[in-house]
Amino acid sequence: MATVTLEKLTKVYPNGTTAVSDLDLTVADGEFMVLIGPSGCGKTTALRMVAGLEKITGGHVRIDDRIVNDLPPKARDIAMVFQNYALYPQMTVADNIGFGLKVRKVPKAAIRDKVEAASQVLGLHEHLDQKPAQLSGGQRQRVAMGRAIVREPAVFLMDEPLSNLDAKLRVQMRAEISEVQRHVGVATLYVTHDQTEAMTMGDRVAVLRSGVLQQCDRPQSLYDYPDNLFVAGFIGSPSMNLYEGELSPDAHAVRLGGQTLIIPPSVQEARPRIGEFRDQKLIVGIRPEHLTLENPLEGATLSGEVQIVEALGSELMIHFHIDATPVHSDEEFSDLASGGAPLATHAAGIARVQSRSQIRAGEVATFAVETEWLHFFDPATGTAVRDRLPD
Repeated sequence: MATVTLEKLTKVYPNGTTAVSDLDLTVADGEFMVLIGPSGCGKTTALRMVAGLEKITGGHVRIDDRIVNDLPPKARDIAMVFQNYALYPQMTVADNIGFGLKVRKVPKAAIRDKVEAASQVLGLHEHLDQKPAQLSGGQRQRVAMGRAIVREPAVFLMDEPLSNLDAKLRVQMRAEISEVQRHVGVATLYVTHDQTEAMTMGDRVAVLRSGVLQQCDRPQSLYDYPDNLFVAGFIGSPSMNLYEGELSPDAHAVRLGGQTLIIPPSVQEARPRIGEFRDQKLIVGIRPEHLTLENPLEGATLSGEVQIVEALGSELMIHFHIDATPVHSDEEFSDLASGGAPLATHAAGIARVQSRSQIRAGEVATFAVETEWLHFFDPATGTAVRDRLPD
């Protein structure tokens, strides 16, 4: 058992591209840590530096108290699971699982016992004599995990292990990987671009952008209290609705285009820094599920023309337009602070409502806003405007 600590971990390629910059992160003993971010954010590069497959430009990787920067992969006591499984097609399942132990000259009886135990955990006992070509994608992924488990490493590293599976099988394998990780109790660093994987599997989730850590927290805290515009827009599907707003002189209301939302006293108390933006622009965020078609209250509604209604069985996704300036990403918030041109004449928004609603495209919908869940961001920096998190 071990902890993994990344201290100012940095990777700069010879052409000057910085893939990872001063990354500080600790994976506790037994913790399931997920690295997530858009393509090219540096998450796989960071994982490969921990594994010893990528040369470190700066900083340190520690496994427990040992700096492993200059150790070869085989000396780091890690096991890695890749997205392509990397199985030997000519070997049986049992031989694939036990191959690493055979290379290390572990006695045959010990290999047999370890392979048997791993196959029971992974539901592969009936397939030990089969070849990889005879298995489904999910079963092959279990074999790859079994090969890692029998080594009894200090650390598991997983690089998008589910990306080659179909949607239904990914759901099943998410649960299985989580169960196996809890059973084994090994510190795990897991890379994915799929936020559903990140939010359902991770004890904590670290969000990267352009090689820089944006926020690391428990999944629900990450969702409810994003530290900046990037995390707010990236975490959540559909993503958070973000609009340019203007705070009233008394800081008790915010105007979005031609409409006004009253800010509840509880929100003012929890975010006293809002007062710094009196009579100024700030960015307002609303999660789609905090817009409903039921029980609208005065001062807590937004009206907009419905563009598209997507029926998903248990819920509807309503796409609508209001007369406020949208903020699509943290690439654009700097334009607002410098008085740049509006990004669009109308803001596209999404509401997630119950499926029994009869709303249709072309109608004007009035949404009740759960204003206690309003998010506010500084247009100059993109950081969340708040002083503390709720207890």
